[in-house]
Amino acid sequence: MPDKTFKGKITASGTEIAVLSQGSDDDYISLTDIARYKNAEAPADVVKNWLRTRFAIEFLGIWEQLHNPTFKLVEFDQFKSEAGANAFVLSPQRWIDATNAIGIISRSGRGGGTYAHRDIAFEFASWISAEFKLYIIKDYQRLKADENSRISLDWNVKRVLAKVNYKIHTNAIRDNLIPPELADHRKSFVYADEADLLNVALFGQTAAEWRKANPGKNGNMRDYATIEQLLVLANLENVNALFIGKGMPQSERIAELNHLARRQLAQLIDNSSVKGMKALEGRGAND
Repeated sequence: MPDKTFKGKITASGTEIAVLSQGSDDDYISLTDIARYKNAEAPADVVKNWLRTRFAIEFLGIWEQLHNPTFKLVEFDQFKSEAGANAFVLSPQRWIDATNAIGIISRSGRGGGTYAHRDIAFEFASWISAEFKLYIIKDYQRLKADENSRISLDWNVKRVLAKVNYKIHTNAIRDNLIPPELADHRKSFVYADEADLLNVALFGQTAAEWRKANPGKNGNMRDYATIEQLLVLANLENVNALFIGKGMPQSERIAELNHLARRQLAQLIDNSSVKGMKALEGRGAND
């Protein structure tokens, strides 16, 4: 799974089950927690017992072939031929390592265990108890409804923050930095240059540098910013407009804005959770 996940929780028949979500339907549900419904003392054994069945191997193989272009069919066929035999034993990690599977993931440490894509998790729950599976699906639907509500709110807040002080900033650039005789097609470069000034002060890189480092992502760095970062960005737009109005050189403005960005981010959220804070330090003063 991508790194950007958050952990939710559903409850089925009194059993708490962890869910790793990316804000989409490709969630991963804890097989370890589901297995506790059947055997609270040794849930890992329940998962292994399911994996050794021919039905489980065939289902996992079909799922991987539909979703995973790098799935290793030769190794899968070997497991399928051995499945169901008394001597056959298969752990989640062995399945992942041998076949390059993506439908099941194994996490160690606190809060770890075996997770599986929701399609697979529901099949596993059916093997344990059809009734239990229905309870899982019902509370999972409740979780997704709550999650979609939070995502919608987050998107709207970000949209509002992205617009705050934008007009103030662009007007300051127009009135103070763009000569009247400058051709229209050249004016966009001035606006872009000032936008990148804020990008470097806040994110530690220009828009072009971000696109080069993230070729697979659509949009720009501001689309992926946190609410805290967008709030600071709105403040930087207002402060930069004031600096521009005072005639402050860009080299001085970027140093002041970078210092302000670091200080405000530190006040808004715990320093240990601010991604890229170290990259910000000193970047504004040096660029």
